Amino acid sequence: MLLHLLPEFDLRRDVGPWLAARGWAAAPDTSENSSVLYIVNVERNGKVIYTWKGNQRSTHIGLYDLQTKQNEHLYTFEKDLHIISCSVNNERTLLAVSFHQYTEEERVSRLLQSVSKYLTLLVEIHPINNVRVLKAVDSCVRVQFLYPLEGRSTSTESHLLVVSEDKYIEQFDIHVAAEEQHKVVIRNSGQIPRARVADDLVWAQWDMMEQRLFYIVPKESRSTLKCVQFYHDENSNLVLESNLDISLNDTQLKLVNFGYDYSLDQDVASQSVNLQVFTSKAGGLCVCYSLASDISDEIMYTIFFLHKGYSKTFTVSLERTGSHQLKEVAFMNLDYYVAAYLPGQFLHLLNIQHPDLLCYSLFLTGEDARIDMLQNCSIRSPLTSTVLDCYLGSMYAVSISDSALLQFLWNSKQDSERLAALHCALLYFQRTEDLEMQIIWWISKNLSTCHSFDPIQEFIIASLYCRTCPETHNLDKLLPYTSLLDWTGIIPGVTCTTDIISLPVLEFQNSKGFWEKLNSNLESVKYAEPHLHYHNVLRREWHNLSEEIEERTTSAYLRNIFDNAQKVLSHLDTWDSEERLAPLFQEEDYRQQLLMGLMVAQLKDHLMRHLQYVGKKKIDQIVLDYVANLLSLVHRIMKEVWRRYQLHSCILCFDERGSAGEFAVFHVMSRILEAAHGMCMPLPPGFHTLHLGLGVRCLPLHTLLHYIDIGVLHLTETCVRKLLKDLDDTEKNEKLKFSIVMRLPEALGLKVRQFWNHPVNANFIAQKYVKLLLEKPGKRQCSRPLPDRLSVPVEFLPLNYLTNMLAGIENQGGHPYDKQDQVNVRFVEETALKHTMMLLGLKYS
Repeated sequence: MLLHLLPEFDLRRDVGPWLAARGWAAAPDTSENSSVLYIVNVERNGKVIYTWKGNQRSTHIGLYDLQTKQNEHLYTFEKDLHIISCSVNNERTLLAVSFHQYTEEERVSRLLQSVSKYLTLLVEIHPINNVRVLKAVDSCVRVQFLYPLEGRSTSTESHLLVVSEDKYIEQFDIHVAAEEQHKVVIRNSGQIPRARVADDLVWAQWDMMEQRLFYIVPKESRSTLKCVQFYHDENSNLVLESNLDISLNDTQLKLVNFGYDYSLDQDVASQSVNLQVFTSKAGGLCVCYSLASDISDEIMYTIFFLHKGYSKTFTVSLERTGSHQLKEVAFMNLDYYVAAYLPGQFLHLLNIQHPDLLCYSLFLTGEDARIDMLQNCSIRSPLTSTVLDCYLGSMYAVSISDSALLQFLWNSKQDSERLAALHCALLYFQRTEDLEMQIIWWISKNLSTCHSFDPIQEFIIASLYCRTCPETHNLDKLLPYTSLLDWTGIIPGVTCTTDIISLPVLEFQNSKGFWEKLNSNLESVKYAEPHLHYHNVLRREWHNLSEEIEERTTSAYLRNIFDNAQKVLSHLDTWDSEERLAPLFQEEDYRQQLLMGLMVAQLKDHLMRHLQYVGKKKIDQIVLDYVANLLSLVHRIMKEVWRRYQLHSCILCFDERGSAGEFAVFHVMSRILEAAHGMCMPLPPGFHTLHLGLGVRCLPLHTLLHYIDIGVLHLTETCVRKLLKDLDDTEKNEKLKFSIVMRLPEALGLKVRQFWNHPVNANFIAQKYVKLLLEKPGKRQCSRPLPDRLSVPVEFLPLNYLTNMLAGIENQGGHPYDKQDQVNVRFVEETALKHTMMLLGLKYS
């Protein structure tokens, strides 16, 4: 099961034995006596309020503290009451209770027509001294105390929200006076001051952790979502208004998180809208809305991503359509994800931060979607990553199981499932060594099974994103989280339509935290470019720089590029103390350092344009970390596959063929190279040498040469020099060497040809040397004597003339091989004689 539920509270386990030990009530039976003991509210500090019926037909209210695991008896009514709503203030000195006095039938039978059906009381519980009637009405009422900032000293005021079924919300301000021994009494001698908070609402939700009231006011065919923020200084403001394309005019009032009366809620649920608002720490604001469908074998639900400016409506074809199985979709807040759950049918995890591409949402059916402990429709999500089953009286901490997610990744057959599981593992669980290792192993085994995305690219980009973005506000909007720009895949049995919606209007001042982050998200939707990522700019600049490299070799711009690369490599060395199993970072790589430095320069310019307030020093650090982490991730992939196939470090030994493990690693390296080229990203120095070495050991000659010709394998000085020096000149090796030498770029060929002592190679070097000398302008004629002649005079006038002329050019500073003193006029003369004697079939002495 993908979702892991950890029981935090259970009435039978945590309350039943406590009651039985005191003789107040027997442990409840979940079937016959489920109404004897049930949860009525969960407060901000994690305390659970419950009620039970005593032996003398009395009604008791208790409190369970999730932190201390202790129960506390709050109050007793000496009559059998059906409590609808209950809340206790932070100091646990005042209790607000709303209960059902009489049913309509009871009122008629007892001639109590003038008596109200519902009563709302305010009770002093420390000491038990006074009871105030707040409401005596025929409409249902819910109550909820506001809570101050945690750790704040005892307040002389308590504030209570009272929500009426007549579609309005009031706030009561209760002043109290402290007496000896921590006793508190209500100071208001007359009517308690109150004020209207909202009118004409059809839906409301209480966010107990952040003290926010969301409510909806209908307007013709649309509805307006509003939010009142209650602050710790006892003030409140209307901070949000957002138009929703939902018609709620004729619905009965539906309340979310204003306590739980499971019997009443079930009646209301069948007549009202299924809607819930979720927020995330990153400034995400979602409205989850379940729609009634006219088709019996399908269900519809819409997620309004208000922080993104669009909504997605999903239509799901149901596998089993028995009427008794069709239940209300339950929505759960997992912070980074919103879960839509229909027991026995599906579990849909929607990525809140990146909802634009459907492939980042996990849609599970069958056994993968099963949650044993949540098999009914009484599911609520009062807190982030918390699920409350009102019917059973159980509360669970809910999270995504890393082991189940990895198992799902291994077993998935569709790209949509693989991609969603991969991103969920990387972004939800952040960075753990074991998880990273298992993902890399999965990638190495599934390089050819993913057809619509590159798993290496996704692993690197998503890992860089989750390592870098938490450090700086708004950085997540400037760095890529995927290599994909669009997604054309589908989820079987699910259709999705996307609609643009109007952005919410915010009104707040000097508010940090969620509202500031939400505002930042909205600003990026309004004014940001379609793609703020820097990759396209980097690719264009890299192409231009590659073409102009010879002209700009000595430029200050190029020197700065290489300085950037050196900073990255030295920065990497400071926090990579682990022994590098794969032999990387052991040589200079001019082109990789060039690309590395260019990435630093381009990324730095990109961030400076959008994050001026961060400061240059901080941005420099972010960029160095980003590029160093990129190289480290490539090395991490190499290290894991190296260890998995038990390779040793002697890969650049060419006197034997490669093993099956080496061929597997070669294949992984080829895909890393392809991924790097696709993203225009640098590779660790030594990567191409190692790749070529594995290619020489593992591939047949024609395949090796084909890979070189198409650019899969890059000829490096280190590898070619070792190959020319270490391999003897058997017929097979000569063929290999000739094939490699003929494909060397000119500059590299001039460096490494001299390490192969072969007549044909020497002849080629001599010809090239003469050509380069004679191409020097203004130095074609010279009559200077030839220095350092051979010991045996050569009386061949054309050769004497040529060597004299070449020696003169050399003496005038025209030597084209400044660092290769063994290639000179004498080398040319000796090579020419040897070649001539070979052509004549004569022995040279």
